[in-house]
Amino acid sequence: MNKRDYLLGIITGVLVCVVIIGVLKINNYVPEMLDAADKEYDSLLEKLADIDKVLDSKYYEDFDEDTLLEAAYKGYVSGIGDPYTSYFSKEQFDLFLEDSAGSYEGIGVVVTFGENGEDIEVLSPFAGSPGEKAGVRQGDRILKVDGLDISGMTLEEAVKLIKGPKGSSVVLSVYRKKDDKILDVSIVRDVINMETVTYEMLEGNIGYLNISGFQEVTYDQFMEALKSLEKQGQEGMIIDLRNNPGGLVYIVAQIADELLKEGLIVYTEDKDGKREEIFSDEKHQFNKPLVVLVNEYSASASEILAGAIKDHEVGTIVGEKTFGKGLVQGSYQLEDGSAIKVTIAKYFTPSGNYIHKIGIVPDVEVQLPEELKNQFKVDRDQDTQLIKAIEVMKELYK
Repeated sequence: MNKRDYLLGIITGVLVCVVIIGVLKINNYVPEMLDAADKEYDSLLEKLADIDKVLDSKYYEDFDEDTLLEAAYKGYVSGIGDPYTSYFSKEQFDLFLEDSAGSYEGIGVVVTFGENGEDIEVLSPFAGSPGEKAGVRQGDRILKVDGLDISGMTLEEAVKLIKGPKGSSVVLSVYRKKDDKILDVSIVRDVINMETVTYEMLEGNIGYLNISGFQEVTYDQFMEALKSLEKQGQEGMIIDLRNNPGGLVYIVAQIADELLKEGLIVYTEDKDGKREEIFSDEKHQFNKPLVVLVNEYSASASEILAGAIKDHEVGTIVGEKTFGKGLVQGSYQLEDGSAIKVTIAKYFTPSGNYIHKIGIVPDVEVQLPEELKNQFKVDRDQDTQLIKAIEVMKELYK
């Protein structure tokens, strides 16, 4: 027998022993499992208690029970099968409320992971924010927060350290590649309002207004933009809702009320068929040419606005078919500060269209070049959708 055959024989023998031992153990264990298999649990808690006993006695490492419970709550709610119905821990719900409000207390700096996927870098400071005023610059790599090394932290953990109450101070130690220096920047935190609306006057007295989301601050920002464009003498307005994932229904309804004549903006129906309607009044309306830009990422509240404008025939929709989210959610906080977000109703455009998983088809369809679709920012001379919107606007002038 050569050396190779000898080794193969040993290996085969070991495997056979392992299999035999495994079978013996399984055979000894199966009757116990079968005996228990006839039991029916009276409650979820009773079954979870048994699961906990097995994990506690058999799992090969220590584990955090609180983390396990949070995962159980999340899994229980997700079992309903609706991607928009979900469980939030207290911390997650606080962040959700902050995002919905569109304001928070901090330094007004957007951070992200750097090129290596580990370092936390400044994407951009908000104009006029405490961070910008203190000297934080785009591309600064944040090394420490109040002397604490943040390397290895998640983005959420680092942001939690950077944020804080209005009037409090924080020191960021940043590396600035351009100067090859590490700087300590002291910043006094303040209330930061997210910039959800930007605007400018385009050539030909065409007002351009971009809405990135419908938060609590958005209506006031929209009105400021609208009044400014009117003072500058706009002859028509383009509202850009591309990549806008939606937000608060009552905020988008307020904005729609400023644009539409008296009539229905949107209505909802719950599982019992109860219908609730939101109307615009006759006090405000936009009487100049109006074009609305949408794409496949324009969703929810964006589709409410685009659908109302289209159904009332007060503007022209340009771009790509929208996302198709025709559902409304409500948030309900639990006693420990956690919460669940629940889909509570379907919504319909004024003409009765249920656009869920269907979307809104533009009046004028035009796509971006394929290579530009995933770019964060597209140059104006390559933005085929905006170029078409301007062409449509000029036709409306005639």
